Parts: sequence; structure tokens; C-alpha cells
Amino acid sequence: MIAIIETGGKQYIIKSGEKLDVEKLPQKEGDSITFDKVLLTATDKEVKIGRPYVDGALVTVTLIGHGKGKKIRIMRYHSKTRHRRRKGHRQLYSRIEVANIK
Repeated sequence: MIAIIETGGKQYIIKSGEKLDVEKLPQKEGDSITFDKVLLTATDKEVKIGRPYVDGALVTVTLIGHGKGKKIRIMRYHSKTRHRRRKGHRQLYSRIEVANIK
């Protein structure tokens, strides 16, 4: 079974048993989380598309841990003015494992 969920302002395609990184969630490691913002569910026999969400569809995940992503360097430069600025950013994420799609 496949589903598309919305969390952290982004949409993710998920399958049962899959591990993925999403925007940082406030729960602690080992907690079970239920997502009710399911945009689409699909099996071999049928596809349900929500308007905007599928009624009664739930996705249960387990929070494995938290972490930081790869560092991104941002450089601003203005020619002829000696203006240079360098910044770095590391996005926080939560790693989840999909337990059940209903």
C-alpha cells in the first residue's frame, strides 16, 4: 500500500516499513505518531484521492530519532563594493519508520 502524507508543509510518498526523514517533529524518540493529513492512498485494486484529505485514512509511524542535515553554504557577493557574506545552514529533521497505513 502507498500513501501521500503532508507534514511540515511538505508532501511525502510513503510505503509500509519504509524509513524517511521529515521536518523536525516535537515528539520524543520511540513515540508513535499518527498522521491524519493523508492526500492519497493506493492499493493494487483501488486509488482514493482526497479533497483535500482522504476521509478516515490514518498513517501510523514510529519516531526513530532526530538529526541535522548536510551543511549548506550560502554566499552573497556584490561586485565593486567589497561586500561578501557567508552563511551556513543545517536543517533539523526527524527520522521516522512507517508502521501502518489504514
